[in-house]
Amino acid sequence: IALAYATPDNVTGKPIYKRGACFLHEDALRCLETSITIAKTQGLHFRIFDAFRPTEAQQILWDACPNDEFVCPPERGSPHSRGVAVDLTLIDEQGNSLPMGTPFDDFTKQSHHGCHDLPKDVIANRLLLMGIMTDAGWDFYRNEWWHYQLFNARANYVL
Repeated sequence: IALAYATPDNVTGKPIYKRGACFLHEDALRCLETSITIAKTQGLHFRIFDAFRPTEAQQILWDACPNDEFVCPPERGSPHSRGVAVDLTLIDEQGNSLPMGTPFDDFTKQSHHGCHDLPKDVIANRLLLMGIMTDAGWDFYRNEWWHYQLFNARANYVL
């Protein structure tokens, strides 16, 4: 677990969280546990960048990047604020991140799942991550290769 918003290494340039504690709704935790099991069959693990995100933190992100293509407006209620979304990447046995073409929170079209203007190994790694996560019951967000959430997150999980 390497929560980006507990450090200054994020889009705001300053820590948003006071501590690096990671929380998820129990339904999301079950899906994540399944994802971990599937990844292990491939000799892989996850680095988690974010999970539950308090509404105040969502507001700080929105203030830093008011672009609803990448950051959910706080009044809509992010799946992160419901505890049913996780941002992550795949890492190998040595803890090295698999190449994904962009860093976490790179708010460009290169971060989209549908971006094919990337090296073959990057596309393969993104597809591997998506396969693991969707097989475990997660839905994906088309604009961010790192973001996965439970299906119908806003309808099924209240703030």
